[in-house]
Amino acid sequence: MISRRKKEYPDYWNEYEASFYNGLSKNVGNVNFVVLDTETTGFDVKRDRILSIGALRIKNGTINVRESFEVFIEQKHFDEKTVAIHGILKKGKVKQVSELEGLKRLLCLLKNAVLIAHHVGFDVGMLNQALKRNGLPKLKNRTLDTAVLYNRSLPQREQKINGHFTLDELAAKFDISTTDRHTALGDAYITGIAFLHILSKLKPASTQNLLKRDRFSGFWRPF
Repeated sequence: MISRRKKEYPDYWNEYEASFYNGLSKNVGNVNFVVLDTETTGFDVKRDRILSIGALRIKNGTINVRESFEVFIEQKHFDEKTVAIHGILKKGKVKQVSELEGLKRLLCLLKNAVLIAHHVGFDVGMLNQALKRNGLPKLKNRTLDTAVLYNRSLPQREQKINGHFTLDELAAKFDISTTDRHTALGDAYITGIAFLHILSKLKPASTQNLLKRDRFSGFWRPF
């Protein structure tokens, strides 16, 4: 019998993977949440590319602004049609890093945190494709979708069948400033505040209870 050698991954991936060994705390207040947003060249997960990633850490009901994360990624693929949305130019003045370097920095931030995004399936799909291009496995993090959670926080008569609420709708609902809308870090900040409002409505008894509230179906739409 021919034995297959286990593929070796870089130290930063092994450290990321090792962070999951102890699992998540049952107490929601002790869980690290990372709110994330990606700005991309378009909405085709396989064809398009990530231009920037923004993220914020939340623990015990508080956004830790000092741990805010934003990285701009060099990409050859570029779509001028999306510039009007995110404002990131191919030859802009912001400092850019390679896609692999951006992923490495993100993995160091994420570790075993619960990943939160608005229409999380898209962001995770884009990140997993980027990881695949760079010879790395998919993300291991549990995820929560603020669109789904918000829908489930409403009385049944007010819920939408498809569960689709835009980030602008949540910002209006919770009176959140949209000054930095359509920047990765700005959208992550809006999503983070919305998540805290939703969490205060749901009042989950445990982490597992919160994760069951999401039951993400893969549905997403831009904006």
